[in-house]
Amino acid sequence: MIQNSKFVPTCNLNPVLSCGNVINAPGDKLLGLPYPLYGLPLFPVLIGAGVGMLAGAIYKRWYWITFQVLVTLGTIGAYYLLLKSVYQIHSLCPFCLSVDVVTTVLFWYTTLYNLDTKMISPRSAKAKVAYKWIRKHHLDLLVLWFLIVTGLLLKHFWYYYGKHL
Repeated sequence: MIQNSKFVPTCNLNPVLSCGNVINAPGDKLLGLPYPLYGLPLFPVLIGAGVGMLAGAIYKRWYWITFQVLVTLGTIGAYYLLLKSVYQIHSLCPFCLSVDVVTTVLFWYTTLYNLDTKMISPRSAKAKVAYKWIRKHHLDLLVLWFLIVTGLLLKHFWYYYGKHL
């Protein structure tokens, strides 16, 4: 897009689902670096961790705590950018939405894994009871979260989608 100002990305599906609008939005940097440069290098780390686990690697507690912190920061960052896309840019990037899904699932199951393996421990009796309930309904809660987010996005962009149904 820098080389050819008339280039239209294939992910420009309509006025709402439009990578071009998101890419060209002003203020897409943090500390002078574009947002993707913060997240993209971490995906190979995630893949490496997953491959290591499949190969039987056992990581130490410090690794899992660090991993939890990074996944949490990544999820916060992904939702910050989602909010910015919705309320400032008024467009959604399909690739960014897929990152939102991946980071949400990764955060959710990393947190549950760390609680299951006692890398993170609930301290109070109420927290332990809540965790047992959450663990029992982990998939239901994740699906509910995605339904809520999808519903809010549809509500916000209903001006476009309502007339196209």
